[in-house]
Parts: sequence; C-alpha cells; structure tokens
Amino acid sequence: MSTPISFEVYPPRNPESAPALYEAIDVLGELGPKFISVTFGAGGTDTSGSIEVLKYINENTSAVALAHLTCAGTSKTELDSVIGEFLQAGITDFLALRGDLPIGLSELPTDSLKTANELVSLIRSSAKDRAKQIAVAAFPNGHPESGANRADLVALRAKQDAGADFAITQLFFYASDYFNFVTLAREAGVTIPIIPGIMPIISHKRLARVLELTGEREPVELAASLAAAQDASERTEIGISWAANLVAELSQGGAPGIHLYAFNEHKNVSEVLRRAQLV
Repeated sequence: MSTPISFEVYPPRNPESAPALYEAIDVLGELGPKFISVTFGAGGTDTSGSIEVLKYINENTSAVALAHLTCAGTSKTELDSVIGEFLQAGITDFLALRGDLPIGLSELPTDSLKTANELVSLIRSSAKDRAKQIAVAAFPNGHPESGANRADLVALRAKQDAGADFAITQLFFYASDYFNFVTLAREAGVTIPIIPGIMPIISHKRLARVLELTGEREPVELAASLAAAQDASERTEIGISWAANLVAELSQGGAPGIHLYAFNEHKNVSEVLRRAQLV
C-alpha cells in the first residue's frame, strides 16, 4: 500500500494570487491526498481567508480540510469563537499550534493559552464530539526553546495526552533526523503517528530563511549545490532531487505519511512525489 500523502497551503495574500492557489488545490487534490492543511496567522481572529480556502478543499477535493489554529496572544474567549466559526463552516479537523506572539505584542495576555496541549484540550472541550482529528507539531531536532534535555518530547507527550491524534514534523533535511526522533518519541511514551513534513528547497535564499525560522543546522551538501547552481532552473532541479530522495527514503523506512509544504504551487511537490514513486 502506498504511503499516504498530504499538503500544506496558505490563504492568498491578495485577490490576484487566489486563482493560482485554487488551481494548485485542484491539481494536488487529484493526487489523492489524505488531507490538505491551511495556515492561519498567529494571534489573528479573522478566519475569513482560511475558511474560504478550507471550504474550497472540502467542496472540490476528496481530501480532509485541516485548519491551522494558533493560541499565542489570543484569549480563550476569542479562541472559542474562532473554533465555532470553523465548525459552523463544516471544518472539523485541526492542527493545534502554540504559534508566535503577534508583532508588537511583547507578552501573553493573562487569559491566553500558553501551550499547544492547552489548545488541544480547548478544541476537545469547545467542539465536543464535532472535532474529528487534531494534529500537533513535532520537532525532529528539537524546538528552539527545548534545550539540551529535549523538553519538546515532554511537550509532544502532553499534546498526545490532551487528545492529539497525530503529529506533523517541522521540516528537516536527513531521513536519520526523522527516524532517530521517532525512536526518542516512542521512548518518551509518544504512541501517535508522526508524519514527516518536507519542503522542496529550490533556492539558497529560501534555505537561509528556513534555517533562520527553525534553527535547523545547515545541510552542507544542499547549501553548496544551491550556491553553485548557474540559474533558477538548476536550483529547482537540485531542490526537487534532494526532496524526492528524502521522501523515498522516509517512505521505504515506514513513515506513516508524507506531508509536503507546497508554497501554494503544485509542480514542484508533484514532481517530488512522482520521482519518489508515490504518485
């Protein structure tokens, strides 16, 4: 049986970019993904952009529409309201994230949730039996705040105990990072499926930005190849090849799924899956 696949997209940043996003969803939907997740801004309370995309996924593909939800900087009352908006729109599956504080907010409001496991609990209590699957984040090489004692593993267990059904990893660059992490997680009592998240890195600029945001160590071989590439076409080929090899190794090693960060396009991630022989 083929390894299940899934994708992440984000709401269009302006009306002009919407047609390309919906075209990408149509094409990706034909690949038979288990779910397509849609990001949601940290600390935001306007769900309209996310809901429109989530409803499109529900109405035009066979994939589950998975709504990102963050809690940092947002009150419990606001989160209850947001959860209700999603449910009213027919969105019943969530990715519960702590998220980052909104720009300009230096500390959490007193009534804000502080952890993702609190958000999982809130979704379960607020939505009751209407919430189906709740996903959470996992960090193969540790969260930037987890420290040497790998507090992220304790946090992942807490999210599981709060009611999470599966986890999706932050991106990484070597299959061993994922498999070693799964071993550590199992030793920490985590039993839920852990799905690896993969992003085709098609430029040195994108790689630098990803490393800045995640704190991941630089993949020296990939960085050198991207830096030496003569043009965008060659860089794209390098990134697709690296991601495809990684996906194939993960799939062959028994990963319970492959989640691809699609950047609202379909060509690169489709080619990654084709080369990895998953579509």
